[in-house]
Amino acid sequence: MKNKLTTEASSNYEDLDKMDTLQLLKSINAEDKTVPYAVEKSLPPLEALIDVIYSKMSEGGRLFYIGAGTSGRLGVLDASECPPTYGVPDDMVIGLIAGGDRALRKAIENAEDDTSLAWKELQEYDINTQDVLIGIAASGTTPYVIGGVATAKKNNIVTACITCNENSPLSKEVDYPIELVVGPEFVTGSTRMKAGTAQKLALNMISTAVMIKLGRVKGNKMIDMQLSNKKLVNRGVKMIMSELGVSETKATQLLNMHKSIRKAILFYNSNKDE
Repeated sequence: MKNKLTTEASSNYEDLDKMDTLQLLKSINAEDKTVPYAVEKSLPPLEALIDVIYSKMSEGGRLFYIGAGTSGRLGVLDASECPPTYGVPDDMVIGLIAGGDRALRKAIENAEDDTSLAWKELQEYDINTQDVLIGIAASGTTPYVIGGVATAKKNNIVTACITCNENSPLSKEVDYPIELVVGPEFVTGSTRMKAGTAQKLALNMISTAVMIKLGRVKGNKMIDMQLSNKKLVNRGVKMIMSELGVSETKATQLLNMHKSIRKAILFYNSNKDE
């Protein structure tokens, strides 16, 4: 099976170690340019998945990601960026990686080979039929991920996957398979490259589209973002100025008073005629 995986196919380039720096960069860039087109082919299944996630989350459900290695790190990254970007609770989008948080920085031996571990970890969060589980694995063969989604599906939880091979074992275990076939990597088998980029693009689409549909964006602005540093406070002031047509001084005053862009706008609009 392993020899048939597109992600394990030999690179289209030979003698990488003999290339000069510019040759390396041009070749990597040429391969990277193909990734958005691979993602584009999966827009219809992504649409279906996003709609079911929105339906579940609008009724109080959560979104879970599970993965190992690069795939796991990408899931944890996407989940961890939702609270500061959209002001949602920390437990609304949850990313789990084989080997735990230590695996974010260092490979944990054999962690991804345990078929029962993911489900055990998911049970610690009381995963249930209100939730959606997405398994992320470039190869589509990772036991940790396959075991997690297979058991979740048996428990009537909506399941999906993001993989970079067609008809993988993982795809066969889920309700919504997303297959981003990007072809052989520049460095043979290095799925942190094109496969990882494709997965990141898909995750961007999923979380961003769902948050927009949940009302966490007004116009094109992140009005629920956490104001955790000066740059974001300044951005918040500009959002209020743009939305309300008020001065910087007034916008700053509103933001300081309400500590929230959304609340500042709602307060001003509800009191401007008084």
